[in-house]
Amino acid sequence: MANPTTLAADAFLGLLVPLWQLVIGLLVLVTVVVSARKLLMRGPTRMGGALLLAGGAVLALTAISYLVESL
Repeated sequence: MANPTTLAADAFLGLLVPLWQLVIGLLVLVTVVVSARKLLMRGPTRMGGALLLAGGAVLALTAISYLVESL
């Protein structure tokens, strides 16, 4: 027979995981908004480079996550 306390602990942790994902997502959103505001305050001359850098980071992160997932 399985240990019922282990099942209860796993269920409890399963409920907490989405909460932590929400907290992390909100912190990332706040960071992006603050960074975008600072970037907009600096003017359009730095926006091109920043957009290229951000786009490159997104592409690199996507490629890395795809490669790790396919292993």
